[in-house]
Amino acid sequence: MAYSTIEDPSAYFQTALYTGNGSTQSITNDGNSDLQPDWVWVKNRNDSYHNLVFDSSRGVNNRLATNLTIAEDTGAGYGTVSAFNSDGFSVTNGGNTGTNTLTYVAWQWKCNGGTTSTNTDGDINSTVQVNQDAGFSIVTYQPSNTTSRNIGHGLGATPGLIIIRNRTRVENWRLWHHSIGQGGAILDNETAYNSGTSNLVNTVTSTYFNVGGDFSVNGGYPIVAWCFAEKQGYSKFGKYYGNSHADGAFVYTGFKPAWVMVKKSSDAGTSWMIQDSKRSITNPVTHRLKANSNVAEATNIDSMDFLSNGFKIRVNDSSWNTAGTYIYMAFAENPFVANGIPTTAR
Repeated sequence: MAYSTIEDPSAYFQTALYTGNGSTQSITNDGNSDLQPDWVWVKNRNDSYHNLVFDSSRGVNNRLATNLTIAEDTGAGYGTVSAFNSDGFSVTNGGNTGTNTLTYVAWQWKCNGGTTSTNTDGDINSTVQVNQDAGFSIVTYQPSNTTSRNIGHGLGATPGLIIIRNRTRVENWRLWHHSIGQGGAILDNETAYNSGTSNLVNTVTSTYFNVGGDFSVNGGYPIVAWCFAEKQGYSKFGKYYGNSHADGAFVYTGFKPAWVMVKKSSDAGTSWMIQDSKRSITNPVTHRLKANSNVAEATNIDSMDFLSNGFKIRVNDSSWNTAGTYIYMAFAENPFVANGIPTTAR
């Protein structure tokens, strides 16, 4: 039995913590493997600065903010990621990425070093950067109109998670999750998952995903999609059910988590909560940030435990554990078993 297809998750995902110095600075990763990131998500932990995402397909300095509907920005103000390095990245001065003495977290995923190719699996050509081993592709496409169409993603496996953003139009962020299916959630606000629409993401296969007529996923604008397929022992995209007790659900992932994002999908009014193993180094996990908000890091709730093979909810709170359905996205610190050796909880 293969416990994991990826023995060292740090080859494909790492979290970096750093303190800004008020100038251009390079951040070096400390994982077992060197990681040249292709998608970097940076958040200031101290103050109300935005969740900024950068990727090597769109190029350095091209900022999108998961908590805002504004279009992609390429200016230097308030900080930016200015380089993807061989084992980390560089940032410039600014509240979002590098103000002196302020602390930051950066979540990083490796794809294919910025190398892209043309994909012809859809109704129109897309440009894809793909790492099939990690189950990750960055897809850019620009339809001519809002006619429903298929977009090739290049993964060679059916995605479990797709995040889509119109780059030049004021629009919501769309997130499709395989555990619910058709439709999607909005990453930049607290609304419930909309499974009753055909205007967002519909059929998803091992070669393409189908988009409807909403301008957030289609139309005459450049659009970017980050697509993830599950990899045993490395990534998991699932759901669980809240029970309104402090002793909540145990969620089996098959690995010790490095990063978990949770959202109540069945109801509005809850945020996209992000926990990681670098900001909370012991159980229970308390440090949290919100993908849909610029608020500073909070630490006053014992939300969950990170275990050797999953995570355990430890709170009766609407963000994690009241009656209803929750979707989650998780990436590994260690597989449950790597090279024949079981991992341990914290």
